[in-house]
Amino acid sequence: MKHFDPKALIDFARYYGFHYDSCDPYALVQDISVDMQRGLQGQSSSLLMIPSYLTPVQTVPSGKTVIALDAGGTNFRAALVHFDTEGKAVPEQTERAPMPGTGGQVNAKQFFDQFAELTAPLLERCPDVCGIGFCFSYPTRIGEDADGTVLAFSKEVDAPEVIGKKVGEGLREALLRRGVKAPERIVLLNDTVATLLSGLIEMRGAGTGPVIGTILGTGYNTAYPERNIPKIGFASAEEPYIIVCETGNFAHRYQGYIDKEFDRTTKNPGTYLLEKACSGAYLGPLMLHITNAGIKDGLLQFRKQDEFASWSTLQTKDLNSFLRDPYTKEGALSGLFDPDESDARAAFTYLASIVTERAALFAAAPIAAAVKRITIYDPLNPVRIAIEGTTYFIYKGMRVALDSWLHAMLSAEKPHPYIITPVEQASLFGAAVAALTTGPR
Repeated sequence: MKHFDPKALIDFARYYGFHYDSCDPYALVQDISVDMQRGLQGQSSSLLMIPSYLTPVQTVPSGKTVIALDAGGTNFRAALVHFDTEGKAVPEQTERAPMPGTGGQVNAKQFFDQFAELTAPLLERCPDVCGIGFCFSYPTRIGEDADGTVLAFSKEVDAPEVIGKKVGEGLREALLRRGVKAPERIVLLNDTVATLLSGLIEMRGAGTGPVIGTILGTGYNTAYPERNIPKIGFASAEEPYIIVCETGNFAHRYQGYIDKEFDRTTKNPGTYLLEKACSGAYLGPLMLHITNAGIKDGLLQFRKQDEFASWSTLQTKDLNSFLRDPYTKEGALSGLFDPDESDARAAFTYLASIVTERAALFAAAPIAAAVKRITIYDPLNPVRIAIEGTTYFIYKGMRVALDSWLHAMLSAEKPHPYIITPVEQASLFGAAVAALTTGPR
């Protein structure tokens, strides 16, 4: 690019369909609301609307002790958690070990025995715990007994014999092999439900409004309390079930030409369309695809463009480092532009800001749809939105843009009182709260 021309860049974004002004944010919220209802009815929908069979506690009781387990990354964590007089979660003892199956293939017995190895000492120390909450962040089908059947593994876990088995049942049997009896209640949940439940702790002083959980990190998902789930014959105004929307899979109607091209390069074309436009797993690769289109069209010109075009991928963390400091000397993009190519450097950064703004719009819409579904207008007890994820907190411009779009979406017709708060250690503390939740009636 011989000179920095914002209008040409905006026209390029509109032509290829990734400019945020090609999306009607209010229509998008309505589209999501319709698909949510279809998913709850059991009709064809891109939103699975998975029941967790858990009812969030209204208040976290003090004086209770539980065991919280967290499996979902490279480590497995087990903690004894006590709720103090204010209902705050206090970890009394935390143990960690490599996630079973990350150091080589294990069979089902070895897999669950490794969980029991950390859990048993906690039960021996405190045998009268109220229950075990287990945040298991792998594809799992939750049943009415609040146990979860493993559907698949990711993140380099090699335990094929565990697929199809119930996690809580496997842990209970492994504990018995060690001569330790598990508490009556073992509750399985995923990280989005855990984020929602941890919000009950973090936002204790913000009224008694319902809590929504959202994770915008490598992926994207939302969970909220639902009063009516026709597909399982559930209806309760007072004790709703937490629903996991599987938000990232929403098939939005604003997929532009370049989105379709990019989608065909992914491992799962035709699915997770919303996630591919807003989550940390995809923002870098999408920007690589957009930049190459700009180079091909002659919009972007710089000396190393052929080298850039040969890249197989662009990591989102490297893109973020560049956007936070366009003259950074770290990361893959540090030497992309020569010192005298400030116009090309500015053009790349400007295009990335358009991608970020659209990503924030897409990420805000499912949260707005969940708030509207709850339909609480009490300013003294607003809807509480618990959010975590590195893309929301760390990615340049994402947090302020998402918050702005969410405000616009929830204030257009009449104000929907809400607050949005970050949560820490959501998986562990959310699992602790899950041990105190009620199950199917």
